[in-house]
Amino acid sequence: MRKIILFDLDGTLIESGEGIINSLHYAIEKMGLPEQTSEDLRVLIGPPLLEQFMSYFDLTKEEAKKAVTFYHERYHPVGLYEGKPYQGIEHMLKELSEKGYILGVASSKPQHLVEEILQHVNYTHYFTLIVGSGEGDIRNTKRAVIKEALREVSFDEKSDNVWMIGDKEHDVLGAREVGVLCVSVLYGYGTKEEIESVSPLVIVQTVEKLHQLLLTF
Repeated sequence: MRKIILFDLDGTLIESGEGIINSLHYAIEKMGLPEQTSEDLRVLIGPPLLEQFMSYFDLTKEEAKKAVTFYHERYHPVGLYEGKPYQGIEHMLKELSEKGYILGVASSKPQHLVEEILQHVNYTHYFTLIVGSGEGDIRNTKRAVIKEALREVSFDEKSDNVWMIGDKEHDVLGAREVGVLCVSVLYGYGTKEEIESVSPLVIVQTVEKLHQLLLTF
């Protein structure tokens, strides 16, 4: 059976916090929202940004859409390039690819930004499929992103032969809704308490530990 590994992007493959947080500060200032510390804003990294603005700042959907627009005013030309891969990620992807694993990216970030980031770090060739969120309400949940990723490889049945790798609770919950298992990493932006509360298959502390685990899959 094919072994399919789907990776989240922010906090799993890419240490993207600096660009995201700087762009959040920009949007918050533009919207006239209460100032936040950079540490406070870490919780917003990963899940869909529209719902994060709505829940964290108690905004209406229209207000949150405006905030997201401001966010991208800075993120696309500047913030996108402030991230960098975690140390050891490329070595892991190279070895997994050479051993025949089917690798994919399943991210809540907009599709075109996922593709642009992976091109920027020269990782595109490692992945059979790259799936992000769509425009408007298209693929606006982690469940929908993972489901589309599996559809693209003609693999939509529940199976232990697919693993999702992510750093936030929504990675675990989205994978579970689709019927696949999730491995959580603690080197990203999710807290230990957040991840433990949703009971992923395994929790790993480092990229090295993740690499070792995936080679046993």
